[in-house]
Amino acid sequence: MHIGTTIDRVALARRAARLMTTRPAPDPADVISLGSGHGFPEVFPDLTEMAQKALIDCRAETLQYGPALGLPEMREWIAGYMKENSLDVSAENVLVVNGAKQGLDLICRLLLDDGDAVVVSSPTYFTCLPIFRSFGAEFIEVSQDAEGLVVSELHETLERRKRADQSIPKLIYDVPDYHNPSGVTMSSKRREALVELADANGIYVVEDSPYRRVRFEGDEQPMVKIFDRGDTVFVLGTFSKLVAPGLRIGWVVTSKPMVARLVQLKSDAGSCPLTQRIILEFCKAGRLAAHTKRVQATYREHRDTMVAALRHQLPEASFAIPRGGYYLWLTLPSSIDADKLAERALQEKVGIISGSKFFAGAGPNGAGSPKHNIRLCYSHANPAEIEEGVQRLARAVRAMNP
Repeated sequence: MHIGTTIDRVALARRAARLMTTRPAPDPADVISLGSGHGFPEVFPDLTEMAQKALIDCRAETLQYGPALGLPEMREWIAGYMKENSLDVSAENVLVVNGAKQGLDLICRLLLDDGDAVVVSSPTYFTCLPIFRSFGAEFIEVSQDAEGLVVSELHETLERRKRADQSIPKLIYDVPDYHNPSGVTMSSKRREALVELADANGIYVVEDSPYRRVRFEGDEQPMVKIFDRGDTVFVLGTFSKLVAPGLRIGWVVTSKPMVARLVQLKSDAGSCPLTQRIILEFCKAGRLAAHTKRVQATYREHRDTMVAALRHQLPEASFAIPRGGYYLWLTLPSSIDADKLAERALQEKVGIISGSKFFAGAGPNGAGSPKHNIRLCYSHANPAEIEEGVQRLARAVRAMNP
């Protein structure tokens, strides 16, 4: 081959052709990150003892290829953990995955063909959007209010699509507990209505539940799957937001036949047995309950620090106070373009994420979405950094809206 020769290359797959060709640069080291959903390093547990046991006593298991479904003991433990939420499931209903996002990808492989419709909240978890886009999904956005996804609006949308002879969506995706990014928790009444509507229309529901145990106050709502009578609901769970995101251990809970199908789509042939065993030993030792309380107390302090700082430094921003989770969803004055604000904030050495990224109808670059929201994360920075970061954000807002 001669350098400079022009070659007609084979076209990319449709799913790849839709993808952006650049990635955002990481924030510089001197930037206070209030954007990413990373955990707080000081609350990560010491897993040294568990790692030693996994590598010494369980070496034949942990350094070998793992079972495709996950370690049997890990699946048993997860089933018991789900029973604490009143879900009557067994290990046969559990598939261990490499974080909840792999679980969502597998569910998409199972259910979606190019052009199928999916229902998401408006706004929704922005990382789910490229996953759905990679499968050629059509988005149906449904509003939220203080009780979560507005099921009555979804009902009207489905009826309208039927009258127009449009296809019924394949799945409904939502984060019902301490929603990412809005922080809203769906009411029990809405959860039941959502499952009833989905079941009546033959639509699957994906209940993404990474923040459920990161609860600060208020009553715990029943899981969406509690109301499932026809194996309509897939549950996504993970240790990432509670224990250690870097270990990449999550799970899918669904019917036994669906587990059997999902595992055949799992190209890794089994999640890492070493990291499964480390977390399993941590849980078996009875450490998770005390650790959960520490996580809750730590992130409650972080949330309260951010709320107080915003009220003092940025009183023009409106937001609801979440009762758990990682995020605050800010509505700024309509004169503020949050995309431009994110760029200006970096000049003040604080990282934020524009709300435009959380709307499915916006497209990959945020065009056409609401422009005056931002998502702030209070999990990763310490309280002093949160206060300083909010002060820097306020300076950026003032610079744009003097």
